[in-house]
Amino acid sequence: ANAPRLAPFTAAAWRVEADDFAIRGFEPARRGKGATLAMTFKEPHEVVGNHIAKYQAMKLAKMLMAYDFDRRLNPFAELGGFIFTFMGDGKPGTGKTTLIQMMAGLISGYCETAGYAFRYQNLSTDNIDSYQGKSGQNAKAFIDAILDPGVIGFGTIDDIDQLAGKRGDRQSSAGQLEITAVLMESFAGANTVVRGNCTFGMFSNYPENVDDALRQRAGARFLVDGPQTREDYIDILHLLMGKNHAIPLGAHDLYGAQEIKRAVARSFESHAKPHEAGLLNVFDRVHAAEGELDTIAKLGTYLKAIQEADARFTGRAIKNITDAVKVRAMDFELPDAWMEEPELFLRKGYDEKKAMIEALRVPITTEMVIQEINRYADSEFRYADKSDEAAVEAMVRDLARQEEARRRYLEGKG
Repeated sequence: ANAPRLAPFTAAAWRVEADDFAIRGFEPARRGKGATLAMTFKEPHEVVGNHIAKYQAMKLAKMLMAYDFDRRLNPFAELGGFIFTFMGDGKPGTGKTTLIQMMAGLISGYCETAGYAFRYQNLSTDNIDSYQGKSGQNAKAFIDAILDPGVIGFGTIDDIDQLAGKRGDRQSSAGQLEITAVLMESFAGANTVVRGNCTFGMFSNYPENVDDALRQRAGARFLVDGPQTREDYIDILHLLMGKNHAIPLGAHDLYGAQEIKRAVARSFESHAKPHEAGLLNVFDRVHAAEGELDTIAKLGTYLKAIQEADARFTGRAIKNITDAVKVRAMDFELPDAWMEEPELFLRKGYDEKKAMIEALRVPITTEMVIQEINRYADSEFRYADKSDEAAVEAMVRDLARQEEARRRYLEGKG
């Protein structure tokens, strides 16, 4: 690999069409193979609430299918609207596992129709090993399996706060820190190549316990907040009750509140102003001084004010926000017919796919930018508040133990 003048070999690719045999530099010539999934898939209507997360997961499942196996590139990756990594966070029991089951089921179904190999893997606490270096090897093997350009890949890291160690945390094991290092390098390292054939989802009930630098490598944020409205709770009760009863539904439009376009529009509009109190103070102060945030200069002023309030809001945060805005510019779902009839889209050449996608792209507006700034910054402020509160509670417990120890010591001397 370190020998000179290898570029003509490593950059060249040949393919024998009759045998579907490809040679790309010194890569092993192998065909991508999927794996049999032992998973219960969920339908989109079975994900109650979580409108933005559900919508983006459904969009991402279709985005993956635009990948071109000959060019080894996805038009969405070239056009700037592809989600390579995302973070799903929410309270326990709000539907993260259901969201994974829905997304995996959608991709699996699309791949079966198209004749593509699909590979799903989950990195779990079983991959933490007591032997030095083994945990890192396990994480690297997981990453490489999903990145394989011969398959459509979906990799999940559930309970990432338990799996990946927080640097500087004395409670993090060597194995956990190895996994953190591998994930950071793989998701946004010097050698990271985003082809658009795969995506990685990190999920956590406690994202504030995830290393800051690793968390910021999640290009998109999916707030998995579960059922919120009265309609959501009726829908989920009906869904989970099953069919072995005769209780009437009553006056209710079943799953009407889960109609995705209407629900997502409401969810995005709610981010016209921040949700977190700390961020809302910053927004109101900048808005009072600058007026409507309708220019790049005013939006940049708002971003700087956020950075002054939270030093962790760095250039990477701005990149994640602009990536999310580009995804919003692709604020359309590829038509279902394109997924059901491969000749309409999936079997077309790369350039034709790219032209069809570009024709659907919508203009970027200031409303989109403000909503995405608020969505991302809200999540960072939420994580920071929880992290600070956890640290304060730990210090209070320590002080209480010290006081109790002092009391017992003095009683013993007395």
